[in-house]
Amino acid sequence: MADTTTPIIHEGLYKDRGSKFMSFAESISTEDEAKSRIAWYKKKYHDARHVCYAYRLGENLFRTKDDGEPHGTAGLPILRAIDAAKLDNILVVVVRYFGGTLLGTGGLVVAYREATKDAIKELTKNE
Repeated sequence: MADTTTPIIHEGLYKDRGSKFMSFAESISTEDEAKSRIAWYKKKYHDARHVCYAYRLGENLFRTKDDGEPHGTAGLPILRAIDAAKLDNILVVVVRYFGGTLLGTGGLVVAYREATKDAIKELTKNE
């Protein structure tokens, strides 16, 4: 029987020059669960320009995805924010709606990091 439990999702938001970065943090317990949740976000936000993510399950299992952003500007900043908060068994997805202005690699790193920190702040506030 499939688990029908609704995950508790903590949301954050970061805006820069018209782009909107919506972030979602939630607890996960397996890589299959992470993959399933990522697929859900991709379907729900199919109209977004990018659906980037990182997750960590234990010390040695983590994944990141830039989803079309320049290499290392989305998934890695998300993972670094997760690690800075010393979190484990967590998935963070950041959905970007492009606002028409390129942010550059530095701007993207800041945006993905800050969006992640905002969702993590909500997660840790509610635990």
